[in-house]
Amino acid sequence: MTAPSMPPNATKRTVRVVAALVESGDGRVLITQRRPQAFMPLKWEFPGGKVEVGETDQQALARELREELGIEVQVADHYMGLLHSYPEFDIDFHVYTCKILSGQIVRLGVHDFRWVKTSELTEFEFPPADMPTVSKLLA
Repeated sequence: MTAPSMPPNATKRTVRVVAALVESGDGRVLITQRRPQAFMPLKWEFPGGKVEVGETDQQALARELREELGIEVQVADHYMGLLHSYPEFDIDFHVYTCKILSGQIVRLGVHDFRWVKTSELTEFEFPPADMPTVSKLLA
């Protein structure tokens, strides 16, 4: 028995997601690798996550970086935003520049992390929603 398919006019859910553009003092940016059991396993992305009910983008981003990497950040300027559609859901995706205030990065909720030059971003496989940010950084 197969699961019922969604009617063609059914509205997909939209998830608000925030990501951090964290730059080091030497011109590198922080990227993280998704866990093997995550949606789009082992792809690289800019650190962040879902905005919970009642949170601002800034609160969500600070919480996500604390939970996933063990760092405290100052969320600064809105870098870019976009709407990306996946087959199962849509993402209202917003990237903010961030500065690390305290803490050493540890892999609490990510598989791995790297500091990379923007020119090296093309060497990593990113989810489709992250590609416009990669393109903007490379421009």
